[in-house]
Amino acid sequence: MIIQEFKTKLKANPTSILFAETMQVIEDNYNFIPTTFTNGDIKNKAGENSGSCKLFAFAKIQKMTKEEALFCFGEHYKNVLEDENGDSHQNIRNFMKSGFDGLSFESEALELK
Repeated sequence: MIIQEFKTKLKANPTSILFAETMQVIEDNYNFIPTTFTNGDIKNKAGENSGSCKLFAFAKIQKMTKEEALFCFGEHYKNVLEDENGDSHQNIRNFMKSGFDGLSFESEALELK
């Protein structure tokens, strides 16, 4: 999928985005280099939570808003919203609190193909 098509869909109907679609647009357009990243008070080692790493790096590169980035998690974000007091999907929950300010990467996680 072309990045601009994905972003147009995201803006027009954010709740229709599926996590698999987000991963596909990233894989179609970028090479992934596993890296350590910090999200709020969670430190993810290189190779851990690669989906979150890819998505957060993509959202940062594409200058998405915090809300757009969260909608890119698709059904996983919906699950978090439906279970506010749960403990699943900690990277999503932390990002909801700290946003991009709490996000840092040890090195670049994505490079354009």
